[in-house]
Amino acid sequence: KGKDNKNVPIAKQSVLKRSAELLPLIDLDFSVSFSLLDLPPVNEYDMYIRNYGKMNTKQAYVQCNEDNLDRDIQTEEVETLEKWTQHPGESALVSGAQLPKIDSLRLANFLRSAGQVIAVLLEEDQAAAQPRWKQRSQQTNLSISDSCFQLNTNQPFLHDRKISCLYVSQVQRQALLSVHGLPEKAGVAILNRKSIICVWNIWQPSSPQKVLICDSQVLCCCFSPSKTTLVFAGTVDGSLLVWDLREDTRMHPHVTFSETDWTFRVPTFSTGWYKCTLITHFVDSETIPLQILLTLFLSSLIPGGKVKLVHSSTMELNNSLFPKDVCLRMPQTLRVKFLPSDPNHFIVGTNVGLVGHGTRHDLKVLPKLFRPQENRMRSISINAIDFFPFGKSLFLVGCSDGSIRLHQMTSEYPLMQWNDSTNGQPVIALQWALTRPAVFFVLDASSNIYIWDLLENDLFPVAKQTIPSENVITMALLGEPEKTNGLLGIVLANNCGEIDIHYIKKKWALPQPEESEKLNLILLRSC
Repeated sequence: KGKDNKNVPIAKQSVLKRSAELLPLIDLDFSVSFSLLDLPPVNEYDMYIRNYGKMNTKQAYVQCNEDNLDRDIQTEEVETLEKWTQHPGESALVSGAQLPKIDSLRLANFLRSAGQVIAVLLEEDQAAAQPRWKQRSQQTNLSISDSCFQLNTNQPFLHDRKISCLYVSQVQRQALLSVHGLPEKAGVAILNRKSIICVWNIWQPSSPQKVLICDSQVLCCCFSPSKTTLVFAGTVDGSLLVWDLREDTRMHPHVTFSETDWTFRVPTFSTGWYKCTLITHFVDSETIPLQILLTLFLSSLIPGGKVKLVHSSTMELNNSLFPKDVCLRMPQTLRVKFLPSDPNHFIVGTNVGLVGHGTRHDLKVLPKLFRPQENRMRSISINAIDFFPFGKSLFLVGCSDGSIRLHQMTSEYPLMQWNDSTNGQPVIALQWALTRPAVFFVLDASSNIYIWDLLENDLFPVAKQTIPSENVITMALLGEPEKTNGLLGIVLANNCGEIDIHYIKKKWALPQPEESEKLNLILLRSC
């Protein structure tokens, strides 16, 4: 380097020396920056004005509060006042607030339960102030019950209608369905040729919660097994109907009775044809084959409806369930019940005293028939069937000759059979108690109620109650087996269209110690 410096001019040497001294002192400063291109965000209004605001127009003013000094505007200032709140903590006035995690399902259940309690309390206050009907009675004229009350069926649209069916929900035990047939006298035109199903909450007996209507006579009805927002019904013409109770009331017709507006809900979906008169006129005017139209209208979904039934399978019961000797008698199928523990299995009651056993997929099952103790066919109708609600595959059968049979699904012949308990009166309804495994109830055609307690007596009923001056058409039991309060009620419908609910005495409602084990011993001895 020394040799190189000698050949460099003196001026240049001074520049290099100065550069060597300054370079360690110089550093890049990254604290200052600027954008080469800056595009502020454009809102929808500015975009519109940019694209279309200059086309043969000139914007002079806008309707906002900025130009209120020059022009009259339509927007007025809204007076606001901020208040401190604990929840939600979104305002600047709230310090340290955090939004808690909310269990929406638990909140919905709480609101529903709380709403029901408030509705019941309000109804009781209203009934006390303005008693329109005999809502509750502290005393009862039945020896088998402690108290009773009546549902208010004294509604204008229920007059002169007989009750044919009752059904209690297995999900919400206070929900009840009642089927009311065609009126004996003409009334409101829209309801003259309609069957009615009332949806009740027994905690609010002053009026039905919802009213359903259909064009055909209803033979049976039920809630969905998992929810009370769907109601199903079968009609005399073979149609299957479903109502979605969540639908907006504006989708259905309204009628006002005594200053009260009622909504009459039509089926959400029907498997039968709809408005046959309209179909006939359409055929006459358009000359379209009737067969095609019947296919088009075979399944009808209400406009706006969201629930539809899908046809899955069809079974010919006579050919698949009964042997040739039974088929020669041409048996009629009267009752169908699905096994609660396995819905693929079902049993069918007939008019020859036999109960058939089948599956939805036509699988081979044993036994195929459940027979009475006397091994012969007779003209006896199976009027009632009820499965044991406490786990075992047992079921009761009530017959038109008054006989009662207790079957198990694995045996062709009954474990027990009682022939003379009703003195020959036909059994029209029977059901296991929901709170006691060894107790069941029977209703005969003479309005007699029988209570059977197999722990106390497995030969005869332990109590018999004749309903005075009333013709009881059907019955249903309600209770809460998951609770130990022993609350067991029996719902009775008479031919006057009235529905009474009686609470059974505790000795037949409260579970007994080791009741299931004792019942098992009785059943083993009868095998």
